[in-house]
Order: sequence, then structure tokens, then C-alpha cells
Amino acid sequence: MQEAYHNNFTEGVKDGIPIALGYLSVSFAIGISAVAMGFPVWAAVLISLLNVTSAGEVAGMPLIISGAPMVEMVLTQLVINLRYALMSLSLTQKLDPSLNTPKRLGISYGVTDEIFALAYSKSGKVGSRYMAGLIAIPVFGWTLGTFLGAAASSLLPESFRSALGVAIYGMFLAIVLPPAKRQRAVRVVVCIAILFSCLFRFVLTRVSGGFAIILSAVAASALGALFFPLKDPGEEGREANDHA
Repeated sequence: MQEAYHNNFTEGVKDGIPIALGYLSVSFAIGISAVAMGFPVWAAVLISLLNVTSAGEVAGMPLIISGAPMVEMVLTQLVINLRYALMSLSLTQKLDPSLNTPKRLGISYGVTDEIFALAYSKSGKVGSRYMAGLIAIPVFGWTLGTFLGAAASSLLPESFRSALGVAIYGMFLAIVLPPAKRQRAVRVVVCIAILFSCLFRFVLTRVSGGFAIILSAVAASALGALFFPLKDPGEEGREANDHA
């Protein structure tokens, strides 16, 4: 039986529309937050267009405003967005093997959690035209939402801007809470990260915001890997056979 092959731009666009609609509301809040920090509308839009990462932008924009060193910004983005490198490596198994390096680099620009999940869920291989459609519409939605939020910021009342400014953090909670409710390991790691964040916020106040994020994330991840390591699937199978 021949393996399915998806390389239609229109199919990618259709698959990307729901992602784009979801991105609109989140990036709208990011646009409002960016203007509130002091960014002009064009800068907020350019940041969203070049990054396409909610967590990276939320962490990076305050560093830019505060004049943080370049190395701090780079390390912060590396820690926050390292998962995209792993997703890109995994996605190479789904891409048409004939794709050259420039096309693969172009696709890597648009690898987000949602785009990766949708592309990886397709049966068979995916080609460059399908990925171009799948990436183009969400990136447009993300950038458009940022522009609308930034442009509307001056027209909205202060109370409304403050409420929308919190929306991005509500999205992060919506991502973290479901797995935290299901898995004790996730709950513990989240609590460790919170404790480290509070430590840097109220005790070790001389540590800058970027390095506080880096140290909190690395420490929480390291302790989680130490005390809650994932078992190898083969090992789990052997344990099940032993019990049987």
C-alpha cells in the first residue's frame, strides 16, 4: 500500500486556519502588553513576525526595554524555546526526504507547538508546499493579532487594557494546569519553578529577570529529571512481563 503524501498548499492553508484563529486572541494580548511596555506598534508587529513564540516574546520584551545584555537575551530565548529544536528534529522524520536545506530552514522558522502537532499527525510524509500553507496562515494570524492589539491599545480604556494584559498569563496557566492535575511529577516541577521564581523575586533580587528565568527553568527541569525520570518503553514492557 502506497504511503500518503501531503504536498498541497491549499490543504495546508485549510489545516492552518483553526490555528490562526486561536493565535489571534493570544497575540492581541501580546500587542497590548508590548505597547504598554513602551514599544511602538511597528516594533511589536516585527517582534511577533520574527519570533512567533508567546513565551519567548513575553520574556524577551521586558529584557529589551530594560536594556539587558545580549547574552542574557540569547540564553533566555534558548532555554524557553529549546523545545522547538527538538520538535524540528522530530519533524524531519515526516518531511519529504528530497527537501533541500533552504526549504528545511524555511520550515523550521514556523515550527510551533500547534503546527508541529498537526503536521506530525498527518498520515505519511508532508511536502514543502503543504508546510508553507500550514505555516503561512498561523503566522499571519499571529502577526495580525499583535497589530490589532497594539493599534487598539490607545483606543481602549485602561481597565480593559489591564484585563487583556493578564490574558497571556491565563493562557500559560491553561497549558500547565491540565497535565499538572493528571501527573504528580508535573505538579512538583511546577511548584519547584514557582519557589525558585519567588526566591529570585524577593530574596536574590540582584539577579536580573532573564537569568532568573534561566536558572528557575534549568533548576526545576534538572530536579524533575533527577527525581521523576521517564522510564524507557522497553524497560516498562520488561517489568510488565515480569509481573505477569
